[in-house]
Amino acid sequence: MISGLAAVILKEAVHAIQHFLTEDFYTEYANFLYILYPLIGISAAYMVGKYVFKDTGGHGIPDVLFTIAKKQSIIPRVKTYSRIFTSALTVGFGGSVGLEAPMLVTGSAIGSNVGLLVHLNAKKRTLLIGCGAAGAISAIFGAPIGAVIFAIEVILMEISTASFIPLLIASVMGSLTSMILIGKDPVFTFDLVGSFSASHMPYYLLLGMVCGVVSLYFSSAVRTTERLMENLGSQALKLLYGGALIGFMVFFFPPIYGEGYDFLNLLINGNSSQLLDKSPFFSSTTNPYLIIIFLLLIILVKPIASALTLGSGGSGGIFAPSLYVGGVVGFVFAYSKNMLGFHIPLPLAHFTLVAMCGVMAGVQHAPLSAIFLIAELTGGYELFVPLMFVSAISYITTTYFQKDSLYVMQLKEKGRQLPESKDQELLDLITITHVIERDLIPIHPDAKLRDLIDLVKISKRNIFPVVSNDGTLRGIITLDDIRDIMFDREKQEQISISQLMHSPPEILLDTENMQKAMEKFERSGAWNLPVIAEGRYIGFVSKSRIFNAYRKRLIRERQD
Repeated sequence: MISGLAAVILKEAVHAIQHFLTEDFYTEYANFLYILYPLIGISAAYMVGKYVFKDTGGHGIPDVLFTIAKKQSIIPRVKTYSRIFTSALTVGFGGSVGLEAPMLVTGSAIGSNVGLLVHLNAKKRTLLIGCGAAGAISAIFGAPIGAVIFAIEVILMEISTASFIPLLIASVMGSLTSMILIGKDPVFTFDLVGSFSASHMPYYLLLGMVCGVVSLYFSSAVRTTERLMENLGSQALKLLYGGALIGFMVFFFPPIYGEGYDFLNLLINGNSSQLLDKSPFFSSTTNPYLIIIFLLLIILVKPIASALTLGSGGSGGIFAPSLYVGGVVGFVFAYSKNMLGFHIPLPLAHFTLVAMCGVMAGVQHAPLSAIFLIAELTGGYELFVPLMFVSAISYITTTYFQKDSLYVMQLKEKGRQLPESKDQELLDLITITHVIERDLIPIHPDAKLRDLIDLVKISKRNIFPVVSNDGTLRGIITLDDIRDIMFDREKQEQISISQLMHSPPEILLDTENMQKAMEKFERSGAWNLPVIAEGRYIGFVSKSRIFNAYRKRLIRERQD
């Protein structure tokens, strides 16, 4: 309910700001205020985020994924409300991003902090994060099934049947909260005319491949633009250049102002005569070639505008932009084919909606979420077959060239690795410092073999680290190294430890994660490896100790 309320507040705030800023604009003239609005909105969002909330914008979903994987699902309390303000300013003033990611962050933060308030463990806090995300997405789109699937597919990755029930309840309550407060105000308003025809399947196959290619372009354009913005260094330059560039893009291509769902409604309803309204060069034209050129340019520009908005300091996400680009791709595909006039005509609304599903599946690597979200938005399952087919083809096309989703790639570029399996997730919960064994008795490199024999008598271990006075590990000695000579009294007096010691097969650093440690164990074939902290020896780690810690973690996970 709280996530649904937050979603309603944000959605209504954005609509109020956009209505106030653009209600007097004439559709037939260029409106130069479009150039200034994004710069003002992004700058205000950045200032409010940094100096009031101490929480700047940017992508939200990658941060939530990293919090679940690496930070015990603890999201700072400020995120329960900060993104509502910063996203309203960013999108309301024309920032070309969506509200879904900020609302997902807000809902997730609400879930995490409720879990902390009632002292739940990390696993149950993670479930509450999923519940908050599902409630927020359901409230925005009015699509409770799609919201649950999205929470599982993108946020939680895997979930038990018992945990599925809270997600269902949270999603339903988020949707009901939105209905009670603002009524049935769907994102897309249209009447789906016509039924699915099997004769369209060859075109859906081609559309799926096109969606896959566009998804690759979308991800590449976002990442490249954000890297260029990051290279500017100074935040003032980011705001200035980013805001100005977005302003000029919106001036020439007004449909990319804000989320752009109104423009998608025009596409779905086939209102081609209104597509170019407010554009300074194409206004009110009905020339089909100009319409196609205009829409193709929007496909190219929209991902760049979204990345500029986020890279310059705005708050939002690429969920809505991926739907937006997909809708334009589907419309252009069907419109161009119909204009050529061969074979059978294609329904514009069907291909627009199905392509939205295809690009979302490709960009976010969430085909199931895309299928159910668009199916619910259409008010039925008339398009279920093409939705499934196009999302599958787009996903296959994208993953053939690009293994990870845009969210995961953004984390990797920042040096943040997410676990790829349950085993890796459990290993990441174990740190090297927690499994260090310190009962191995060290010996100085200048000592004699007789000194080592004395240590053998009192040690319970068969490995002896050779450590100098400053704590540096010089080597190791095992019982196998001295077994043949340890009872020779003459050699006990003559042979020094420095003659017997040898280098360990691998050395672990106390800052390394357990995945890296296991790779070194496998590579070396060793059962025990020394650990170094800031150049000084601190102990050993054994495989058996790691396996024991892993087993305890696994038992605890099952009990939770």
